[in-house]
Amino acid sequence: MKNRILNLVLMSLSALICFSCCCKNNEATGTKKDEFTRNAVIYEVNLRQYTEEGTINAFVEHLPYLKELGVDILWFMPVHPISQLNRKGELGSYYAVQDYKAVNPEFGTLEDFKNMVKQAHSLGMKVMIDWVANHTGCDNIWIEEHPTWYEYEDGKFVSPWDWTDTYSLDYDNKEMREGMIDAMKFWVKDMDIDGFRCDVAFLVPVDFWDTARAELEKVKPVFMLAEATEKELTDKAFDMVYNWPLLFLLDNICKENNSINDLIELSKKQLSDLAPDAYYMNHITNHDRNSWDGTEFERYGAAVKSFAVMSYVWPGMPLIYTGQEVGMDRRLEFFVKDTPPVKEKNEWYEFYKSLNDLKHKSNALKAGDVGGKTVIYPTTNPNVLVLSRELGEENIVYIANISAEEVRFHFDGDAPQGEFENYFTKEKVLLPAAFKLAPWDFILLTK
Repeated sequence: MKNRILNLVLMSLSALICFSCCCKNNEATGTKKDEFTRNAVIYEVNLRQYTEEGTINAFVEHLPYLKELGVDILWFMPVHPISQLNRKGELGSYYAVQDYKAVNPEFGTLEDFKNMVKQAHSLGMKVMIDWVANHTGCDNIWIEEHPTWYEYEDGKFVSPWDWTDTYSLDYDNKEMREGMIDAMKFWVKDMDIDGFRCDVAFLVPVDFWDTARAELEKVKPVFMLAEATEKELTDKAFDMVYNWPLLFLLDNICKENNSINDLIELSKKQLSDLAPDAYYMNHITNHDRNSWDGTEFERYGAAVKSFAVMSYVWPGMPLIYTGQEVGMDRRLEFFVKDTPPVKEKNEWYEFYKSLNDLKHKSNALKAGDVGGKTVIYPTTNPNVLVLSRELGEENIVYIANISAEEVRFHFDGDAPQGEFENYFTKEKVLLPAAFKLAPWDFILLTK
């Protein structure tokens, strides 16, 4: 699985070089952005590890907790039965799907899931599920029913990379494509879900996703997230893509492999490259990062809170992963049952709740074309980032020390003007001003 991350990076190398991670032109595609999503916060549910029971019904009890936190969209890692053949670990990988139209019996039943969706909807939350279209588990029901739907090499099924618990599907097969879309429509029509996060979307032909999106829209409007950065995926099919460029750059900054100038240039590049109404999904952790590359605390140390705030101010939609909202500082096991993070309304919960409140009420932080203009202001210190989102009279200013040394600085030329409020301390701040910041410290100002 460690190689999974490396391969994902390599497969998206061209996108990382050009940073042209754009979304579709809604006028061109005929799709319409749900205004709900513009101020939304997405939460990734690791169902197996979320509760002691690891079931859908146990999770339902936590819906009010997540609603109070400020979660708008629930993204469930794959909920399907997991293949037994070539299974990794005791319980296997979520991403080795045995049956696209069923629920993992460890989690519960289809009826349990349908009831959960209904209850989430009653609280005003949307539900998405993880969809693995590139491959299936090695004993997926299609293996026996439709063996021609798979890729072959020397008369044998093919496993992508080191994912030996899976076999690759053949997208030259028209019937397979139709079967995949039929399975996706089942979850939208029968389970009433609101969209999909599509695993390794860049490995599946773009024209399949374009067709799938059009067919799903015939059932109901959906929201689509691609685990990818390629622009062509967003032309017709996907509403949001991963902001891997930002994530990897933050990782490298903490390793002293990149400077703040690279962060500033990325911001400028993404601003100029974005197609109309694009969303990035901004995150500092997720299931892959947590389990295989380390927690946000391992990777970012004292910069965790600062980078979390950046993920909200940076144009796009912020992600919270299971346990992140309580400051979980350990890696969750991937193939076996693990102890769930303690659900408590601690300092971290209140921190993310506060950020979610700001995201919900701010017009400047809206995702897509309607959000505030992004401005980078110069300072006298090369380690300081001043990132501003401005819309009308509203101005959100994020000031961060992107270094392990204390810094003193003032604005150098253009600067935000007027009286602001420190969002977390409620202190009044008159800009422009001189500042002192501890290593990796930040200030979030609102006006």
